[in-house]
Amino acid sequence: MIYVCLMRKDPIDRLLEPIGRFINNSTTGGIMLFLSAVVALVWANSPWKESYHHLWEHKFTIGYDDYFISNTLHHWINDGLMAIFFFVIGLELKREVLAGELSKPKEALLPLMAGLGGMVVPALIYLAWNGNTGASSGWGIPMATDIAFALGILYLLGDRVPTSLKIFLTALAIADDLGAVLVIAIFYTSEFSALSLGIGAAFMMVLIAANLLGVRNTVFYGIVGIGGLWLAFMLSGIHATVAGVLAALTIPANVKIEDRKFVQKINLLAKAFEDAETNNVSLVTQEQLHVLDKIRYYSLAALTPLQRLEHGMHPLVSFVVMPIFALANAGITFSGDFFSNIGSNVTLGVMVGLLVGKFVGIVTMTKLMVLLKWAGLPTGVRWGHIYGASLLAAVGFTMSLFITELAFKDPTYILQAKFGILLASLIGGTAGYFLLSRLGKEE
Repeated sequence: MIYVCLMRKDPIDRLLEPIGRFINNSTTGGIMLFLSAVVALVWANSPWKESYHHLWEHKFTIGYDDYFISNTLHHWINDGLMAIFFFVIGLELKREVLAGELSKPKEALLPLMAGLGGMVVPALIYLAWNGNTGASSGWGIPMATDIAFALGILYLLGDRVPTSLKIFLTALAIADDLGAVLVIAIFYTSEFSALSLGIGAAFMMVLIAANLLGVRNTVFYGIVGIGGLWLAFMLSGIHATVAGVLAALTIPANVKIEDRKFVQKINLLAKAFEDAETNNVSLVTQEQLHVLDKIRYYSLAALTPLQRLEHGMHPLVSFVVMPIFALANAGITFSGDFFSNIGSNVTLGVMVGLLVGKFVGIVTMTKLMVLLKWAGLPTGVRWGHIYGASLLAAVGFTMSLFITELAFKDPTYILQAKFGILLASLIGGTAGYFLLSRLGKEE
């Protein structure tokens, strides 16, 4: 951009510029997640594997005197850090419903129904293996798609796949996430405290009232959302990550100044800055400082708090929250009974549910929508692209691992489910990449 060229580059700018490009690249979130999973697997199978498993069992306490919460580091990551992940998911959902791929019912119908098929069929396949066993509660594990991994693989293909396919998979994954949040809230909630839930509802009403009153300070929403809503949900028994989604839905999504008026105002302020008397030194004058304050005010007024938060928190989630989650949850120690675990009903139910269930569910629902003429394939997308995207949807890494920790208490079941998740994600991601890559070359 022109304004970048006009700015003086200091040594720190030259140092941070490639880092900024890396962070803003659409594939890097998936790359970081993959690297964290690899580190976890290598560490958990190294001579230092005991230190890996022991690390996450350290107790971490927040509070004072008799008022405190004490949990393991693993629990804080899955309930605390992942609430931030779900908060950003909530922001994305709200944005997509208001002005994105889910805002127009006719265009949203295809990915929504495909996402529904990609959730129901995997759950049924899992139950076919484990319906009458102690592991039946794991039916939600193969329902999930990992947005970062799936889209990261898709974006690696660049121009070899149509943009409309990326939009389709994004909308499908968002619908999938919405379904996963509902499943967690309804089916993976333990006994809850009515008092704590009532307190949480009160904080939710405060957030809604603040939105209606026009409060746009994101710090306020952070304090009430974390110190009030999230904490109350954590104590209530309903999984705390649900609070992240609910808090996100209360964030204002409106601007205080329309785009045309903003342009007019900025042009006037730019002229005022140009006409202001300078002092011929590096410091700006009081008059210039006053103009710059107004520019900053109107710039914030032209941006919705929702988009500002989503944009600002994306690096935190992609490069801190999700890699730490993967590091803490992907470390599987491959012992002598590795092959017996692979042949277990839980592993097969998860693996086949993700690989076959996702493919069959998404493709079947997509074909049904097209056959009934309720929707059409996106522009430039062929059935081969749908097949490839359905394979990528089998990458259920983050959300599937998360639901595993909610579904099971038995460490054997947890281990077996993680085997299934990792194998399905590896096979689905690789097969989807090569299928879409071959299609791109044929065009």
